[in-house]
Amino acid sequence: MDELFYKIKLIGGDKSLLKRLGFVALVFVVFRACAAIAIPGVDQAALAQFFAGSQFFGLLNIFSGGGLSNLSIVMLGVGPFITASIIMQLMTMVFPKLKEMYQEDGAAGRLKFSQYSRMLTVPLAVVQGFGILTLLKNQGILGAITFPEMTVNIVIVTAGSILLMWFGELITEYGIGNGISLLIFAGIVARLPNDLVQLSANFDVSQIPLYIGFLIAAILIVAGVVVVTEAERPIPVTYAKRIRGMKVYGGGSTYLPLRLNQAGVMPIIFALSILLFPQMISAFLASIDNSIVRSISDVLAIINNNRLVYGVLYFILVFLFTYFYTAVTFDPDMIANNLQKSGAFIPGVRPGQSTSLYLGHIITRLTLVGATFLGAIAILPLIMQEITGIQALAIGGTALLIVVSVALEFVKQVDAQISMREY
Repeated sequence: MDELFYKIKLIGGDKSLLKRLGFVALVFVVFRACAAIAIPGVDQAALAQFFAGSQFFGLLNIFSGGGLSNLSIVMLGVGPFITASIIMQLMTMVFPKLKEMYQEDGAAGRLKFSQYSRMLTVPLAVVQGFGILTLLKNQGILGAITFPEMTVNIVIVTAGSILLMWFGELITEYGIGNGISLLIFAGIVARLPNDLVQLSANFDVSQIPLYIGFLIAAILIVAGVVVVTEAERPIPVTYAKRIRGMKVYGGGSTYLPLRLNQAGVMPIIFALSILLFPQMISAFLASIDNSIVRSISDVLAIINNNRLVYGVLYFILVFLFTYFYTAVTFDPDMIANNLQKSGAFIPGVRPGQSTSLYLGHIITRLTLVGATFLGAIAILPLIMQEITGIQALAIGGTALLIVVSVALEFVKQVDAQISMREY
């Protein structure tokens, strides 16, 4: 507790850090204000009833930061940008030049790579906006709007998605932490007061043991995510002695920390982004009166209607994306080369290629544990939903995972800023 108050005191005395935190808070306020501005022609009563019975749109609402629940101008959220980032990172596995740009060309290469992701976000936002608005129009939520009005709404929601993408990058550059993750975090946290009000309104004394069970499960999930996120495997590193003139340099020992879960919360976000697409396409095609289209829609609807299929696909995607994101962000060859150039080596392992293979072997085993745990935690709410029959649990569990992981990362970023200023 004393350490907490000490850090708060340090933050309060650091104008630069307070300025960064204030900027993040300001962007959050503007974001929530935009999320309250609805697009024209929305039947709010029909919209609320529609959301009450749709798990798919409940999950999609997470990525919109709560903006989809009232069809705001930012209803698409950061979903299109996340999808564009997934596509671009998948492309690095296919095209070596993109991988070289992302990993080896430094800040200039990453800036160019990010620019490609931004450009890809625009058509994805148009397609996603058209699909969702057409579906809601067929459900009677938007009413009988004309084609020009539909076009204007698509332009509005696309611009809103681009605006949120810009907000996220501003937070990353001028604030603290990953801006895109923080916007999703802000949207989830903003829903808590409304969720608590609904819970108190529907409170049933006979369900107290069930509520206690949910609370215990939530605490265990939080503890598990914290432990796995903070767990790391230290790899000992020794620096060779170098003699220059009459002085001896180097010869010290340190360690290279390899995190159990290098990917953080991104596999969850990526997996949900992929799972939402077939469900959205299925819901859109269901309104088309054509036998072939209906057949395709029925096949895609299996993912949404069959909980076993959905849970298995969710686990597999989280597992695979954990490995994928780790492979993109952690390059054993580059680390081995950097160690060799700085005169460092791992005791018992030859520098160069042998070090790269050793690090790759270690990170593969660590990721196996991290990916399995992350996949199990992701589908645990689905299992609880199957047992209890309460549909909102699946959404609540996913939101809890994202909130805990993003909060941990944000606290670590703040600690890093404090430590840098102390030195």
